[in-house]
Amino acid sequence: MNLTAEPMHARPRQQEQLERLFGGGWPEFIFHDPETKRHIGRIRELFGDLELVLLDGDEPVAAGWAVPLCWNGEVSDLPAGYNDSLARALAAYDAGSTPDTHAVLAAQVHPDRQGAGLAARLLAALCEDAATRGRSRVICPVRPTRKARYPLTPIERYQAWTRPDGLPQDPWLRTHVRMGAQVLAAAPRSQVITGSVADWESWTGLALPESGDYVIPDGLSILRVDREADTGVYAEPNVWVRHR
Repeated sequence: MNLTAEPMHARPRQQEQLERLFGGGWPEFIFHDPETKRHIGRIRELFGDLELVLLDGDEPVAAGWAVPLCWNGEVSDLPAGYNDSLARALAAYDAGSTPDTHAVLAAQVHPDRQGAGLAARLLAALCEDAATRGRSRVICPVRPTRKARYPLTPIERYQAWTRPDGLPQDPWLRTHVRMGAQVLAAAPRSQVITGSVADWESWTGLALPESGDYVIPDGLSILRVDREADTGVYAEPNVWVRHR
């Protein structure tokens, strides 16, 4: 492979290529987070240059993006998760602060190219981009890929599961650790997604006939349904890791 990295918006992209790259990989409910919707427009406008694409020749094979924020390096000062990272990036910008931290919030590998080491190459490119911008720290709220198999297990316990060789049992966490990243802390409420019962039935393809807790497809934790209030609430857990 002849891999290169460049800003996603450095030049026009073929729509068909982008559709192939971003086809699948995320559950539908992730796209219905109201707090993300409040922030994402300004995030894209202000920090669109922090979105990178990894190319094999002219074919986009991976992409990821980050936001700049201020963090003092202590676990106690970490953002609460994905959404809080968006809010803190905008707060730093509005305050005129100089960000010292790159928070990598998403990474996507082409569905046909998974398992070829492209995720690590993309993460390395994002870390290099942080360095060129003078940001001394790189952190990520990781969405563990196998956590959906264990939705009843608290994220604090799941993140501590390891293989006999000492590496994380979760393959996405393992990719980060193999690159030298340090697992810092759980983010049990990285995103909180609320919708009506009908919304959740549409997003999950499940019937939700009574109030209670449900295991949902691709959910990392349970969905809590209140039929009387006509609401379903899901808290998406992530794991904070630090690359630099």
